[in-house]
Amino acid sequence: MANPLRPSSLLESVDQALSIKYNNLVYDLKSTGHDIITLSLGESFFDVPAPDFDGIEPDELHHYSHSRGLPELRRQLAKYYGNQFGLSVDPDHEILITAGSKVAIYLALLATVEPGDEVLVLEPFWLSYPTQVRLCGGVPVSVPHDVSVFGLGAYITGRTRAIIVNNPNNPSGHVYTAAELDHLHELADEHGLLLMVDEAYNEFVAPGTGFITCGAADPELRHTVTLNSMSKNYGISGWRVGYVIAHRTLIDQILKVNQHLITCAPTPLMRYLADHFDTLIEHTRPQIQQVVARRNEVADWLAERGIEVLPGESTFYLFASLGRSKLGSDAFADRLLRESGVCVVPGIAYGESCDHHIRVSVGTESPERIRRGLDAIARLIESTG
Repeated sequence: MANPLRPSSLLESVDQALSIKYNNLVYDLKSTGHDIITLSLGESFFDVPAPDFDGIEPDELHHYSHSRGLPELRRQLAKYYGNQFGLSVDPDHEILITAGSKVAIYLALLATVEPGDEVLVLEPFWLSYPTQVRLCGGVPVSVPHDVSVFGLGAYITGRTRAIIVNNPNNPSGHVYTAAELDHLHELADEHGLLLMVDEAYNEFVAPGTGFITCGAADPELRHTVTLNSMSKNYGISGWRVGYVIAHRTLIDQILKVNQHLITCAPTPLMRYLADHFDTLIEHTRPQIQQVVARRNEVADWLAERGIEVLPGESTFYLFASLGRSKLGSDAFADRLLRESGVCVVPGIAYGESCDHHIRVSVGTESPERIRRGLDAIARLIESTG
């Protein structure tokens, strides 16, 4: 007799997101009184004013809004990309707001990827890219982290549909140069590919680091799809508000999927963000710079302990090598949590070539506790070498 609870064969091949799996372990351990140094969370804890919804009309506060996103917030985001990065965006036809950038990426893939299409994902990749490609019936093609952008051509085949890039990169902190972005555009033009660029950490760049939005070199949006997150850049990750910028033809297709899966992003949150757009980013930017500065200070602390990291200077992550340790990254992270009460994310989550690394996030703990966590990491590397 058939089992009515059997999962689909597709989902049977999908694992939990490792970063979320480890953070759930942290929540469980903390709920039972354990003190965990949390270097795994993909968020930074800012001093953000508590929202006041008193000025929002009840008809808007409690109900649906436009499935493209609240018009006033779309106009604010279009102005932001125009003023900050010189990319002209039509708020009525070239932008869609949805429930977080994670689902925005998935909606864009659903709207474009056919079964069997290949999508290049550059390691270290944000860990959900390959799974989302598989959920669309596509084939993720991983590019090892030691292959530069200029070597991507060797991975393109007749089945390649798109390239996904994370800029700035989670977990390394690398910011793509103008030359790297230009080469990506050349590949997209030459091979007829979509260039999907996740810019969720665009505000998390060090002073003097020139962030360039990928769409700036493709003003007609012929092949560029830009994904971003208000949740990250405003320090409100739990709000789940993200957006996609693309050619109106593609936005119209993403809109249909959004209507069937999400309907719309939370209306009161969009209203609050539209009304407080500039004051919120002005409030968080100094705190963003503090956490980026701490990230680069922690890179020095790791170096003092003989621990190397992949090159990068932005975000609040470091991708640290396990050096002489003979453990794989999952086994290392598990022992680190069980034996020392320190949580990091295994590098295997970010690609096969990254299994000898761990992701260290510095947005949630004090400098003193971060140092304690780094000492524990160094001790475990030494004892397992």
